Amino acid sequence: MAGMMAYDEQRILEMLRDDEVSRRRAFEAIVRNFSEPLYWQIRHMVLSHDDANDILQNTFVKAWTNIESFMGYSRISTWLYRIAVNETLTFLNRQKMTVSIDTGADEQNICDTLESDPYFDGDETEAQLQAAIATLPDKQRLVFNMKYFNEMKYEEMSDILGTSVGALKASFHIAVRKIEDYFNRND
Repeated sequence: MAGMMAYDEQRILEMLRDDEVSRRRAFEAIVRNFSEPLYWQIRHMVLSHDDANDILQNTFVKAWTNIESFMGYSRISTWLYRIAVNETLTFLNRQKMTVSIDTGADEQNICDTLESDPYFDGDETEAQLQAAIATLPDKQRLVFNMKYFNEMKYEEMSDILGTSVGALKASFHIAVRKIEDYFNRND
């Protein structure tokens, strides 16, 4: 693709400190490079394609609005994931406040949402896995998704979430145990 530059973090950081045109080009490269992984990080938390798209958009709007305050102390990906995580948790908290359903109905609601989503192409096992993940508390669900789906290292998760590596490992293992229990109960 002509005109598209390869993603080079150092070059992007330099361009972000440059003039408005360079800053916009750098941000376009950031969006191109991180849209898909951020979308899936968000999507595994909210399940709905439309909600994930809205949160992704909010993430990039917030990033662009605050781009001048980004100091480069962390990697751009870490900064973006932190924004995406915060936007996702804010969305989930708002959703919990507006909808309170008992757990059984909630699990059925999750399965119905997945099955009716034209963008979900998983099989029954994948739907069950998503339902199991959805029963986890937000923080455990976040850690599980980052580790299982994104294969993120604990150190990177620690930077994004501001939580110790040990606590993240514990969260992940507890989440795995809860998911296994879910599958054992629903066999």
